[in-house]
Amino acid sequence: MTVLPDDGLTLAAEFPDATREQWQRLVSGVLSKSGKDVEGTAAEDALTTTLEDGLRVRPLYAAGDSVSDPGLPGFAPFVRAGRPEGNTLGGWDVRQRHTTAEAGAVLSDLENGVTSLWLVVGEGGIPVSSLGQVLDGVYLDLAPVVLDAGHEVEGAARELLRLYGERGVAKEAARGSLGADPLGFEARTGRSFDFAPVAGLARRCAEEYPGLRALTVDALPYHEAGGSAAQELGASLATGVAYLRQLTEAGLTVEQACGQIEFRYAATADQFLTIAKLRAARRLWARVAEVCGAAGAGAQTQHAVTSPVMMTRRDPWVNMLRATVATLAAGVGGADSVTVLPFDHALGLPDAFARRIARNTSTILIEESHLSRVIDPAGGSWYVERLTDELAQAGWEFFQTIERTGGQAEALRSGRLGQDLANTWEARSAKLAKRREPITGVSEFPNLTEKPVVREPVPERPAGGLPRVRRDDAFETLRARSDAHLAATGARPRIFLATLGPAAAHTARATFAANLFQAGGIESVTEGTFEESGAGEACLCSSDALYEEQAEARAEELRSAGAAQVFLAGRPGQYAGVDTYVFAGCDAVAVLTATLDRMGVS
Repeated sequence: MTVLPDDGLTLAAEFPDATREQWQRLVSGVLSKSGKDVEGTAAEDALTTTLEDGLRVRPLYAAGDSVSDPGLPGFAPFVRAGRPEGNTLGGWDVRQRHTTAEAGAVLSDLENGVTSLWLVVGEGGIPVSSLGQVLDGVYLDLAPVVLDAGHEVEGAARELLRLYGERGVAKEAARGSLGADPLGFEARTGRSFDFAPVAGLARRCAEEYPGLRALTVDALPYHEAGGSAAQELGASLATGVAYLRQLTEAGLTVEQACGQIEFRYAATADQFLTIAKLRAARRLWARVAEVCGAAGAGAQTQHAVTSPVMMTRRDPWVNMLRATVATLAAGVGGADSVTVLPFDHALGLPDAFARRIARNTSTILIEESHLSRVIDPAGGSWYVERLTDELAQAGWEFFQTIERTGGQAEALRSGRLGQDLANTWEARSAKLAKRREPITGVSEFPNLTEKPVVREPVPERPAGGLPRVRRDDAFETLRARSDAHLAATGARPRIFLATLGPAAAHTARATFAANLFQAGGIESVTEGTFEESGAGEACLCSSDALYEEQAEARAEELRSAGAAQVFLAGRPGQYAGVDTYVFAGCDAVAVLTATLDRMGVS
């Protein structure tokens, strides 16, 4: 046994170890003060948060919550990293997305931190014939290129390979992906195309271009349709398995087939769930490869993309913060490549400033935060390890559900997968509507005076398959109604906040009410009288004690002054003259929609 020298830093060495039972008793004592009489594990359960997919986040994790050995970085099951060195050799690949043949944009990115290109080619993107123009001046032996060409993948791949030959790029120096994803395209558009040319491209890459992959399993269509993390994992696994079957039937070995597939996942501002998702994805794909007899080829190559679902159209500057957290999570989770979508992605084509901020997000995390100096920064966290394990189990169950229905193609064509995703989004939409999942700048702390950020529209992408949703959809509809009313009448719809008593009594609820109504584009007025406010409805704001004394009389005064509807900010009660109550957890979207309807805001 090693005896450490006495350096005076004994910390808690003289105290006995605390136990989980002691902690539970302390929690029970605190909860009893709020009227919850629970003890032992029930006290801990009372502080547990339930996530999608049945996952539960507990308030305390200890060594006893550890799971099976995740292995070593670069070795099966690849939970800790797909390569032994992880991202410590220079950080992850900074991959910028381009949808137009804008002159100079690609070179500007590559000269300022971007290390690979993701080019949307074909329908709704860069014309195949313009690929050479977009890549003019690009050193193709240094900058990997990833195509996203939908059903035009064969022509786009042929053009890229021609450019490699024309510019003298050695076949072993070509890196990136041709991006073929027939099932992903079908998920997006409802249209399918023949897999045979894709198999031919995969065979050619396996035999001639060792650094080039032919296929991408893009999980973004399922994420953007409202799917949960486990559904995203399950759908990606089912797609990967479908491609393995088709590639091996075309003559490739399982090892060759695995080497032809890259996976693309969404990274969200829920940093721990994103970290766990990427780690779980590697574990699950390693299991698939093992079952197929190619355990050594099970290291999943991952491309993480900051979530389009989380991007807002209002107060889009906040998207920079969301993308930063998502990028950090992708890096900690071990993604090989990361694309940071520009903060104005939801508004149209990004400008040069937005692209600069996007690429610099990764640069700061790699170079200034030194995030890539550790192979697996989350490794050893009992919480992350447990969450990874539970998410992997949930993702595997969803994958098995898809396989039982006949595989990914059948799940898509039968509508079963779409319905599962829709059910998940419906449940999440209810949380968004009640602001249980807040959206900063939209459902919380909106700014009605912000100047809109205007961008050129993006080329229209193929549609017709799974829907694309955004977290701000319901509130964006409300704000658009308010904007139209402002344009037509010169003023936004208004509500008068009738405060009772001193500021200490009413400030909290007045602030709450103002936030809620402004989330629907309804301007709140607190100064002067109701008659002077120009509002047609009013909301009482104060403490419970003052409501008991003054609410009914004040409601009657407001009605006499012409208020068509009287709200009360607080718990529902039985106050005469009060029509509706607004409180934390109420359905804000329903309240705001009904209010705009009554105000004649179309």
